[in-house]
Amino acid sequence: MFKLSVISDEISQDFQRVIDVCTEYGVSMVEPRSIWDTPPQGLNDDQIQQMKRIMDESGFKVPCIAAPFLKCDLGDEAQYQEHIGILRQCIKLAHEFDCKIIRGFTFWKTGPAESVWQQLLDAYAEPIKICEEEDIYIGIENEASTHIGTAAEAESMYKALGSDRVQAIWDPANEVYAEDGELPFPTAFERMKPYMIHMHIKDAVQDPEADGGARCVPVGDGGYIDYPAQFQALIDMGYEGACSLETHWRPSSELDEESMNKPGGAAFSAGGEEASRICFDKILAMVEALDK
Repeated sequence: MFKLSVISDEISQDFQRVIDVCTEYGVSMVEPRSIWDTPPQGLNDDQIQQMKRIMDESGFKVPCIAAPFLKCDLGDEAQYQEHIGILRQCIKLAHEFDCKIIRGFTFWKTGPAESVWQQLLDAYAEPIKICEEEDIYIGIENEASTHIGTAAEAESMYKALGSDRVQAIWDPANEVYAEDGELPFPTAFERMKPYMIHMHIKDAVQDPEADGGARCVPVGDGGYIDYPAQFQALIDMGYEGACSLETHWRPSSELDEESMNKPGGAAFSAGGEEASRICFDKILAMVEALDK
């Protein structure tokens, strides 16, 4: 059975508050993104030890580090080296939390992935080597703002890379935002299934008037993503990893495209606890009704 988790700043920047809310819902895993207004690669030793104390008191684990790795410009060597540094810092953090997965991306989109295909593959050579040395996996999240925006593109990239150190973070809602996205479940999911190492849960509907042509809604309200069937498929395939709630919806105001692409900090977290509570209620009701 899969385990529920949450991306921390979808509830609060206050890490203790994140743990307290999760405990109420029987969720015992948390995926760090921004904590105390600090991205994961910027957390200092005192902050890390404080996080460990808070988690140890409640029996929490970390399934993945929600790093912004390679959300930068392809071909800019200075930015690339900066992000290699981000990867190394997040690997240190992962080791502290006995975690094996660092989230990664495929650079800001400037055109079709085919036009920069070999550059994308070459850019992952050094990260793969680092991950082999450190016994870590990069979970790529295909996202519309990056070169690999769809499950179909991601499937092609995993096949071309041919390394088990690069696997998939599956997020059905990202397929809704992608220009050439397919039906998230079952079509896109079937592409990701052989490569899936981790999952994010958020829901979205297409909306031409919204930033990015889509907007997030409470999990289960969108209709286009069949979450009950998606959750049942995870059980049927024997997936025992984590599914992290990435709410990305706020009850009183929509997050703009910039906040969606570069989440983090207090402004992003505002309203997140209420939204995440609503989503947890809906997710738990769906899970309870599954054939386990």
